[in-house]
Amino acid sequence: MHDIQREYLMQLSAYMQNENESYLDSAAQLGKQLQGMKPEEMLSLHVECMKIIIANSDPAEAVHLYPVSFVFLMEAMVSYRMAPVDNNEQQKMFEEMRRLIFKSQHSVQSVKNKYENIMQHMDSGIAIFDRNGYLSFVNIEMSKLLKIPRRLLVGCNLKSLLLHPGLKRSTRKMILDVYKHMWHNRLPFHEIMSPEGAHLLVSATYGEELNGDMLISVKDVTEFKRIEQTAYQNDKLAMLGKISAAIAHEIRNPLTSIRGFIQLLHKDLVKLNKQQYGDIILSEIDRANNIIHEFLNSSKPTSPVKQDVTVNSLLREIVLLSESEAMLKGCILENVPSRHDLHLWVDVKQIKQVLLNIVKNALDAISYNIGKPGKIKIQSRASDQAAIISIKDNGPGMDQKTLAKLFEPFFTTKESGTGLGLSVCYRIIRNHGGAIHVTSSLGEGTEFIIKLPMKESAPIQEKHRKVFVQ
Repeated sequence: MHDIQREYLMQLSAYMQNENESYLDSAAQLGKQLQGMKPEEMLSLHVECMKIIIANSDPAEAVHLYPVSFVFLMEAMVSYRMAPVDNNEQQKMFEEMRRLIFKSQHSVQSVKNKYENIMQHMDSGIAIFDRNGYLSFVNIEMSKLLKIPRRLLVGCNLKSLLLHPGLKRSTRKMILDVYKHMWHNRLPFHEIMSPEGAHLLVSATYGEELNGDMLISVKDVTEFKRIEQTAYQNDKLAMLGKISAAIAHEIRNPLTSIRGFIQLLHKDLVKLNKQQYGDIILSEIDRANNIIHEFLNSSKPTSPVKQDVTVNSLLREIVLLSESEAMLKGCILENVPSRHDLHLWVDVKQIKQVLLNIVKNALDAISYNIGKPGKIKIQSRASDQAAIISIKDNGPGMDQKTLAKLFEPFFTTKESGTGLGLSVCYRIIRNHGGAIHVTSSLGEGTEFIIKLPMKESAPIQEKHRKVFVQ
């Protein structure tokens, strides 16, 4: 029995390593040698040999090996079955063994189908290239990312995929970037940004672990990036608080003394016809004080002093405060109030600071327009117990790299900017339990969207009006 088991194991292993039909002759020969066995003993022999083989195989490989082994077993059984059956009882046992084999094969196939179904509906895009470089599997999410039906992708190699008429130029560029960084350098991970601004993490599992195949996975990690960016920004703001406190104490007092002495010398400067020097010194001191003031505003986690206010009244005041500068710059300032009076429970002074800062940034951006009049549209609406305020301009817009750093302290695109205005706005909105989001693209302007929770049990009154300031 031991010799037969060793022979069966050796021939079965040889067949599964090569999966060549010529090795099935050995299975037929073994079937003749097993004539003295009962059918259940033959099945037990096969199971014991498979246990030894699977124990020395990877779990993923085992799913493939089981159905392959059934072909070998069935060939041996055919040869075994050629001998005359002694009685009906043995015939029944043979049929039962046959039934169990097919049931086992069906179970393995069910497990395989289950895993394929899971891969099809994963939130990550999955693609498998076989050892010859052809796509053998593409799941639904990967098909959505490439915007090509799955049936048109399977069987493509990299070259035919890149030349596919349904592939967008931006996606083709993205695939080439991944190929350049990952394949040549054999990197397991690479992060890219889609044309829509989504952060995509591409991972690759190479042939050594998949019998020559290569698995590519693409996952949208935009939300994780946003959380990471928020944590990073909070760390920067904490650091900024310590710096600003030190700057305020060390610089503000000497500046006040210098300003006082310059004012005392003003009469002497007038006599010498040098009063413009004094004016310049005073203006520069005031500018330094303003920078210090912005530092303090950006770092102090002051609690909002809240009161009831309607969004429409708030926006009306913002328009009144901004209309003179808008007129000077030839900009159309349009306010489209919501149909309802949306009540907020906020620190009015702080929210005004946010809105005025954003409108001022929009006016600055519009000044770069060439050949077209500037326009800023402010509108509000209700959405899920929150008030949505939108401020949209038709300025030159921003690229994705600028957008990613927009709310970071000290980041600015202005020559005389401090890079603190929008980081202050971000902190104020977060302190009110709200959110601020910006969308922009080059040549198409910028839109800031602010979401603030409405006051609970606030009455909603119908209003119908539209205000234009030009």
